[in-house]
Amino acid sequence: MNSFVFPGNIESDILAISSLPIPYMRTSSFSSLVQDCERMLLHLIGCPNGRLIFYTASGTGAMDAVVTNYVSLKRKAFVVAGGSFGYRWKSLCNYYYVNADLYEVPFAKDIDYSDLEANISLSRPDVFLCQHHETSTGQMFNLKEISRICKKYHVSLVVDAISSFLADPLHMDDLGIDICITSSQKGLNIAPGLSFVILSQNVSSMRFASSSYYFGFKENLRNLQRGQTPYSPATTIFLQLHERLKRNVQIGIDGIISQVRERASYFRTLCEKYRWVVPSEVPSNCITGFFVNCNGDILFKELMDKEIYIMPGGTPNYFRVSHLGVQDKGDLLHLAEEISRIEQL
Repeated sequence: MNSFVFPGNIESDILAISSLPIPYMRTSSFSSLVQDCERMLLHLIGCPNGRLIFYTASGTGAMDAVVTNYVSLKRKAFVVAGGSFGYRWKSLCNYYYVNADLYEVPFAKDIDYSDLEANISLSRPDVFLCQHHETSTGQMFNLKEISRICKKYHVSLVVDAISSFLADPLHMDDLGIDICITSSQKGLNIAPGLSFVILSQNVSSMRFASSSYYFGFKENLRNLQRGQTPYSPATTIFLQLHERLKRNVQIGIDGIISQVRERASYFRTLCEKYRWVVPSEVPSNCITGFFVNCNGDILFKELMDKEIYIMPGGTPNYFRVSHLGVQDKGDLLHLAEEISRIEQL
């Protein structure tokens, strides 16, 4: 199998961790492992003095937690929606009756930051919700510009970095981000099932809302003081996480991103060769979204029959290829050649 979806191909020794006997989690050794994971994750995301909450949940669970515990305390939120995950922020705000203005960005387009600032100056929100990389389109937003605007108007910045973490540069403290979220199955390239809420030092000690039971910040932070989660964690994924983080810290954030960037750049040269259009104005290293010329209706199945997996994009002839996980130029060249072959059917 050759996987260009999330989490992508995973090293056999990390996959093998899931076959080991599952340790009991209410022990000092597991507590030490959780605390070690927190320390390494905070280091990699550029927030060494923050706090990190682990959830056995998908990334949407982390988004839900942020809205119920933090955003719900604010008078008004401002949501950037450049695709399905941006609209998910708005859906969560609507579900929990949080007042939120919606700022829509066209498919695969960058934000007009002057227009964004004008809208922020009129809206005067308390909290700004956005994606660093809108996974549904491949478009990456400029967090430096967003941070500048938020600082100017004293708006708290919350960023979904689920698909940009370990693919694109991101330093929470330098950008003044109050809360970031990410998850296990993308840049961390392990099994899905864990999501993470990273709280900056500025907000980690504040009094949060208590409108969520399972996702409550207060109870999770209290338990994490002893290296535990309040409810049963995805123990085996924690073991995979710990091994992945040790390797990532050894490689270093710049080395990891450089590897992903190189793969993304190479595949985009193949897109140019085969005249596949990459619509994103500022693409993330994480994925390449592209339009094939023909036979998009059969492409997904034809590739699956060859045990090659890519992501459909919800738009005719539009597909996405992840550059995370274990892959090399040979894998990407083979993928491109197979797509080209299917176009000729």
